[in-house]
Amino acid sequence: MKVLVAEDDPLIALGLTERLRSLGHEPVGPAADGAEAIELARTTSPDLYLFDVEMPKVDGLDAAAQLASEGLRRPVVIVTGVEDAALVERSVAGGVNAFLTKPIDTRELQAAIALAAARHAELVRAEQALEDRKVVERAKGLLMSALGLSEQDAFRRLQLTARERNLRLADVAARIVDQQSLLTKR
Repeated sequence: MKVLVAEDDPLIALGLTERLRSLGHEPVGPAADGAEAIELARTTSPDLYLFDVEMPKVDGLDAAAQLASEGLRRPVVIVTGVEDAALVERSVAGGVNAFLTKPIDTRELQAAIALAAARHAELVRAEQALEDRKVVERAKGLLMSALGLSEQDAFRRLQLTARERNLRLADVAARIVDQQSLLTKR
């Protein structure tokens, strides 16, 4: 896994990159501050962010949030030297997937990376399921309006078409939504 490291302490940054290598990951960086981390993320497409919280220019939480807003959301492991309940709450609210307190040992780092990747994958699946549900609901509405079907009959028609064509229900629904002009009266 390609891991972007952002840590303003050069000694800790070196230690993190070496630990990542020992775990079989490909470290990117380290970036010395959040602004540099953002630029590196844009150019290197890492799989995971390992960010210190307190860094110059842009802190790790703000860097992760900015990257997410740009469509570069990845699993995030936050590293900090302080134990602060408010910081943990801010991290969770900001979409952080795992949290480590310095000093970090290799086993903790490995567990945090695995946890962050799993949580991120779960979130992505949930978001996709929601998007799929929205398109199915839209297609049902179109079928109900255009063909005078009940909600149950519209859903059955979607299911039958998906089964007959060996497609996902959401894919059939997306095709109906894309071709909705064929269903409307002129």
